[in-house]
Amino acid sequence: MPTWDPRQYLKFSDHRLRPALDLLAQVPLESPRAVYDLGCGPGNITRLLAERWPGAQVVGIDSSAEMLVKARREAPQVTFVQAGVEQWAPPAPADLLFTNSTLQWLDDHAQLFPRLVAHLAPQGVLAVQMPHNHDAPSHTAMHEAAEEGPWRTQLRNVRPIRRVGTADDYYRILAPVARQIDIWETEYLHVLEGDNPVVEWTKGTGLRPYLDALKEPERGSFLAAYAARIAAVYPKQADGRTLLPFKRLFILTRV
Repeated sequence: MPTWDPRQYLKFSDHRLRPALDLLAQVPLESPRAVYDLGCGPGNITRLLAERWPGAQVVGIDSSAEMLVKARREAPQVTFVQAGVEQWAPPAPADLLFTNSTLQWLDDHAQLFPRLVAHLAPQGVLAVQMPHNHDAPSHTAMHEAAEEGPWRTQLRNVRPIRRVGTADDYYRILAPVARQIDIWETEYLHVLEGDNPVVEWTKGTGLRPYLDALKEPERGSFLAAYAARIAAVYPKQADGRTLLPFKRLFILTRV
């Protein structure tokens, strides 16, 4: 996993929060007792889970110590645990496993998703949101810039965000282990401010593994090469803003 900078990630917190709110609005639980936010990051969504269900035990799980420092300040009433989602297991069956923009970093979803479902209590819910835009220029430009510069050898083994499967793929994975499955996709059109803001957006997520693998001056040169590509495919509009179309996949599973 890459290193995480909570300040960089939260630069677009209003845009990044909306998919989590859209997912949260669809969770069909009235009074869950045990709620887990898997890949909780800086804790802003975990705090909302605790506010929606004040009677629940809400726990945030994240592998990043830097993110958890921010999370504990954001939601002091919540318990936070440093752990990787791929190895983590709750001490008792959970009523809700909520995970927003996390599972795309993990491998072998055919094993991961059923394992998470197995941690649910009867009537429990697994709620998942993952980016579904791996073919967008914001991501393909990373690979192009990595392959076409003198840093290509250093970046050859970088592990980017994994390619998320189709809705059909996840239905086939979950159908044997779930009673109810609801899957949908939404494309958001983010209206961004600033100079080449798509670069700032990706610096908080998908670009992190590439930047972590390089030192200066190669890091700055790679970033400039990537930024030039992004400026060409995400030009400013007449009003000075930049439009970023962004697809996301949502999954609600109930046992």
